[in-house]
Amino acid sequence: MFVSLIQKRRSIRKFQKRSVEAEKIDILIEAALRAPSSMGRNPWEFIVVSDPELLGQLSTAKAHGSTFLSNARVGIVVCADPEKSDVWIEDASIAAIFLQLTAESLGLASCWIQMRERMHDDTKTAGEYVAATLDIPEKLQVECIVAVGYPDEEKPPHEKGELQYDKVSLNRYGKPYENFSSN
Repeated sequence: MFVSLIQKRRSIRKFQKRSVEAEKIDILIEAALRAPSSMGRNPWEFIVVSDPELLGQLSTAKAHGSTFLSNARVGIVVCADPEKSDVWIEDASIAAIFLQLTAESLGLASCWIQMRERMHDDTKTAGEYVAATLDIPEKLQVECIVAVGYPDEEKPPHEKGELQYDKVSLNRYGKPYENFSSN
């Protein structure tokens, strides 16, 4: 059931050395290609990276928050063409979360690595670094990389009591949302 899937999903940054089966990678890509996009423009494109050397290079794409990619078995680079859609960021993000939820459903773990608006160093963005590393055409923008593999760490689900219900209003901003079923 979808709700139980999102209740247990956590970002995992430690992966087993076990390879991800080709069939599971195919399912991940099918899920990404089925992601909704505004007006059906499908501005996204994906690069499946399984080469350990390339994963190591990509793990240095930005100063913080990408090093664990070198331990993933697969990295899926999510790009999009801004000329195809003015909401390419949203469309690429939806496809990325489809990847993550599908990974969870297959017994895999994943973690989003933000690239857009991040820097590789003082002169180059993380997206430019990824594009140069993978020969991505200039017309495409790199949104993120989704690291995928079998988990080598366990994180308990977030408890329902930890959820920030104080950030939810009912009918008008500031009117507390308690339980809709009790209204």
